[in-house]
Amino acid sequence: MKKYLSNDSCRDNSINIRDELPLWSAPFGLKLLDYIIYKPNITAIDIGFGSGFPLIELAARLGNGSTVYGIDPWKKAVEKVKEKIDYYRIKNIKIIEGFAESIPLDNETVDLITGNNVINNVSDSESVIGECSRIIKKGGQFIQTMNLDKSMFEFYDQLKEVLNDLKMDKEIELMHKHISEKRPSLDKIITEIKGHGFVIKDLEHDQFNYKFTDGTAMLNHHQVRLGFMDSWISFLPADKTGEIFDRIENKLNEQSRHFGEIKLSIPYVMINAIKQ
Repeated sequence: MKKYLSNDSCRDNSINIRDELPLWSAPFGLKLLDYIIYKPNITAIDIGFGSGFPLIELAARLGNGSTVYGIDPWKKAVEKVKEKIDYYRIKNIKIIEGFAESIPLDNETVDLITGNNVINNVSDSESVIGECSRIIKKGGQFIQTMNLDKSMFEFYDQLKEVLNDLKMDKEIELMHKHISEKRPSLDKIITEIKGHGFVIKDLEHDQFNYKFTDGTAMLNHHQVRLGFMDSWISFLPADKTGEIFDRIENKLNEQSRHFGEIKLSIPYVMINAIKQ
């Protein structure tokens, strides 16, 4: 009997596993998956796989004839993804616990490299792209997504206004530094990609939005709390943080009463490059 026709006895436990499309990473990843050139019997690597998307989906789409590596330094994520791989009975994934700045693969051995909103979040994008250039074959596909520096400008505009009202010029500078570090310019990334022997084949811009009833709902949303709050707090003085966020929340709530809702815009880009 074919494997996919057999009864999955642990199906009742799938709720503990089935989060391959988390709300944040899905729009980026679906765009990436659309642009992949699917070929049989290739070697691929997904850098910074996080909770397992698109790594697991990519491996399933390529099939067992291909080998798909995944590299990520987050130990807890590595453990969880291994559990998911076992649950889905996927046999063609090899997990590496490590950093994309130093990939333990030989030169020119990989046909496809993916990264879903990763290249703008690593500590040294130049080193990562250099490593990818080293391990990829000539003609190999290097495909990345990244959100852009105007992401969530609606929040940052309110934060800047509050900091300006409080005459906190230093914190405004730190805010801009934070944005540039987390979301480097597209020109910078493209220059680095081209500088390591890649030719840009496709560059597609897109955007999705997070919409909320008001600022209170936004600031309490799990993605905001777990994904962004710590980094926002990091450049604010501890004795002023409560007051700053009270003011932001009030401003956003007032905005929602006027416009009916608030939103966070997430503009992003898909970069599809080929190694020359």
